[in-house]
Amino acid sequence: MRYLISDIHGCYEEYKELLDQIRFSDGDELFILGDAMDRGPQPIRVMQDIMFRSNVTYIIGNHDYEFFYFAKKLMVRKEGEKRKDDMTEDELSAFVGWLQDGGGITLRQFSELSLKDGRAILKYMADASAYEVLEDKGKKYILVHAGIDDFREDRDLEEYDLLDFISSRPDYAKRYYQDEAVCVVTGHTPTSLIREDGLPLVYQENGHIAIDCGCVFGGRLAAYCIESAEINYVKSKNKR
Repeated sequence: MRYLISDIHGCYEEYKELLDQIRFSDGDELFILGDAMDRGPQPIRVMQDIMFRSNVTYIIGNHDYEFFYFAKKLMVRKEGEKRKDDMTEDELSAFVGWLQDGGGITLRQFSELSLKDGRAILKYMADASAYEVLEDKGKKYILVHAGIDDFREDRDLEEYDLLDFISSRPDYAKRYYQDEAVCVVTGHTPTSLIREDGLPLVYQENGHIAIDCGCVFGGRLAAYCIESAEINYVKSKNKR
């Protein structure tokens, strides 16, 4: 079976419980739609679990991108290499913004790793996907973290820039593709902000499947199965 999970955000206990619930095995595949890091209590532990599983494909999210960008700069100094230029004013502002948006806990835990383990995480993140495409029973599933910015239906996915997949929030009332056999699967936007009932449940309308159910904000962590369309949930242990 192929499963989709997004926006774990350091919720390691919920992530492990969800894998147990779906009975995830070596014969299954897992696609994570970004943002395993930041905000929650154990972001580095989540990432280390993911990267040591050979049957997991990681799609980069905006928090991952920010972590990777700034961690590379900080790693240069940690390794004692020749000092590079300091951050520009814009970079420093973005760095502070990332720390305030949940990056602080990731940076603290990352700084406690050995150089070897830190380099391993950065190498793994460097190889993360921008998007993935899955097919099943005549349907096509386009997996991205956030959406597809500057979308045109006649434009090939390879023509987009990484940033086009990790920052925009779709209009979930509108389809991307007119072909009803094509579905775009996203995380990034908590589904309680999309669904009319405001519940932290997977949203499935208008050619969209949105699976970020806001676990780190007190919602749920969801796993969507491509073959069966079954959805499993674990309630957040976060008291927010």
